[in-house]
Amino acid sequence: MWMLLKGPGPSRLTGEVGILKGIRANDLSLTRRCFLYMQHEESSYLGCLLFNDVAFSRHITALLQCYFDHPIAEIGSLDLSHLL
Repeated sequence: MWMLLKGPGPSRLTGEVGILKGIRANDLSLTRRCFLYMQHEESSYLGCLLFNDVAFSRHITALLQCYFDHPIAEIGSLDLSHLL
């Protein structure tokens, strides 16, 4: 789920919509969080990925940094089986 940060769009969106504009990863206790910033039409949205495995979250965070300005649908279709 995506939550509206700024703009005239709906307060919440679901699905693989928009363009990835930025990420921020934070270590909090044993859980790793990665916040995603996305642009959809004229609005900015925030999403969050939660990980239990810190090493896996680092791989995903590094991968996502290579996909700024790419559609979320494209990112969602990536084959990540080699990371498991």
